[in-house]
Amino acid sequence: MGAADAIRAEATRLGFEAIGFAPARLGPEVRERLQAFLAAGMHGGMGWMEARVDQRADPRALWPEARSVIALGLSYAPETDPLKSLAWRDRATISVYARNRDYHDVVKKRLKALARWIVTAYADAGVKVFVDTAPVMEKPLAQQAGLGWQGKHTNLVSRTHGSWLFLGEIYTTLDLSPEAPEDDHCGSCTRCLDICPTKAFPAPYRLDARRCISYLTIEHHGPIPEEFRKPMGNRIYGCDDCLAVCPWNKFAAAHEEPAFAPRAELTAPKLADLAALGDAAFRALFSGSPIKRIGRNRFIRNVLIAIGNSADASLRETARALRTDADPVVAEAAAWAAAQLERTA
Repeated sequence: MGAADAIRAEATRLGFEAIGFAPARLGPEVRERLQAFLAAGMHGGMGWMEARVDQRADPRALWPEARSVIALGLSYAPETDPLKSLAWRDRATISVYARNRDYHDVVKKRLKALARWIVTAYADAGVKVFVDTAPVMEKPLAQQAGLGWQGKHTNLVSRTHGSWLFLGEIYTTLDLSPEAPEDDHCGSCTRCLDICPTKAFPAPYRLDARRCISYLTIEHHGPIPEEFRKPMGNRIYGCDDCLAVCPWNKFAAAHEEPAFAPRAELTAPKLADLAALGDAAFRALFSGSPIKRIGRNRFIRNVLIAIGNSADASLRETARALRTDADPVVAEAAAWAAAQLERTA
């Protein structure tokens, strides 16, 4: 059995559902797209994307000894419609990926296990593991390794797992037989572009993060721009709209990973309960969750936007009470939410 086949077998044993191999290099078109994205300012406040462009666009600039990339994926395909809670206006919608454990921890644990196996099986192998924590172009590498293709929503699409794959990579000094890159199978479909509440796609395959609800609720500091508040609806952490409508999802079986099973308290939680969270309660509720990293204040800001969109008079006092919050961004969002609910009285 060759090295690639042996690594694939071990990765499968460890629970990875998508496995592929690619050379440790990316074509010039990847750098060109990245530079155009940054030049247009579409990365918003994510300054870290500018900091290490050379390493992001070239795996060997990050690690000169790398010869191959092992691209791996774990499915988090939901069992039920992730968009159904958008209609429940007194409740919150949290992105599917954030309803339980932080996927970074789950994927990295398995990547490290596979990396340990590789260096045991191949004594001369060097390895480095990455899960969204370094300047690594995960989606282009995954496409090059045959896991899927970058759809018009710019996320990876798999013919087997739809739009629901967590990605991780192992850079290695081994020369592994590469896969054939996956072709684009989007065709004339524009469902992902058409459904976007904030029109964050200026063109197919181009995302303006500054307009994206995932960016606004997670990465963006400060007040949410007013033009995006109504379109946010009750989305308080991330947005699954463009992923959920992809026709390729019909081939995706619901995941079987316990760490990704939605926690009851994070599946359409009541806005009133979330708005009452102080810092300690916030940290306790979201321990081990990716939501914890945005902090209580940014989270409550998002909750208040959802409250303002709820048209639920019973939430008026909740919004009013937070107008004097110590955080000025929270206080501003509370004032906005209270004003919106006054108009519905």
